[in-house]
Amino acid sequence: MWFRNLQIYRLPTNWDMTASRLEECLASHVFEPGTSMDMQSSGWASPRGNDALVHEVNRQMLLMFSTEKKLLPASIVNQTVKEKSLQIEEEQGYKPGKKRMREIKEQVVDELLPRAFRIRRNTFAWIDPIKGWLVVDAASPTKADEIFGLLVKSVDQLPARNLRVAIPPSAAMTNWLAQNEAPSGFTVDQDTELRAVGETKATVRYIRHTLEPDEVRHHIASGKECVRLAMTWGDRISFVLTDPLAVKRVAPLDVLKENASSTLAGEDETFDSDFALMTGELGNMLADLVDALGGEAKAEA
Repeated sequence: MWFRNLQIYRLPTNWDMTASRLEECLASHVFEPGTSMDMQSSGWASPRGNDALVHEVNRQMLLMFSTEKKLLPASIVNQTVKEKSLQIEEEQGYKPGKKRMREIKEQVVDELLPRAFRIRRNTFAWIDPIKGWLVVDAASPTKADEIFGLLVKSVDQLPARNLRVAIPPSAAMTNWLAQNEAPSGFTVDQDTELRAVGETKATVRYIRHTLEPDEVRHHIASGKECVRLAMTWGDRISFVLTDPLAVKRVAPLDVLKENASSTLAGEDETFDSDFALMTGELGNMLADLVDALGGEAKAEA
């Protein structure tokens, strides 16, 4: 398995949390399927489907956050409300008022909800208590914060925070492009986005396009800064770094795929081997990325 998107939080290094203790903490917020009248339910579920809420390999911990939502399209609700309101109008000779319309809509939702389709989505989180990483595989920071919020509720006095670096990603990426030089251990790939700092928000995107240094410098000189940049780390992992310090489109390259487990007999062994490979590589990549961004920002007094 490989995370595709990295929303990154920081834990203290050598955090003394164990898998068994974390399991006990998460047990208070276990996922339970919603009732017929619930629009949404969420909580912790087993990453491997074996009832264990924490899957551990070499002290690396994998969690799974599950959300179940019911699909109740507004168009269907509105159409049903319209039909009922017309029926009432025919019976009583005048249109229902605003209060009555609200009551009709509430009644329609209550009637349709038990028959609505359910969609369940799982989102994974990885905890490295040794190097101090908490990473959520989510493209949206809003989704990651939802999971982070539940983790804060589950683990008393969770010592985690958003990752903060000394140099803002946009400033660092803009400088790398202006100097036509990637930080040590990284290369710049062919996708980038430059956006004007002013009110116009004029944007230039390069997609699978060679970045001509002079052309890029011209955009920077005109007031644009880099907000997305495709990069490769150590010829091993490609990714896109974004201005809010999220890492997206993570993909292992051939050199790692060749090292991935392919001969082990069981699915569980293969999963654990791949998870160990992913966490080891991503942990090292994140450390190098933080260094490239000037190191971690000092905590505010």
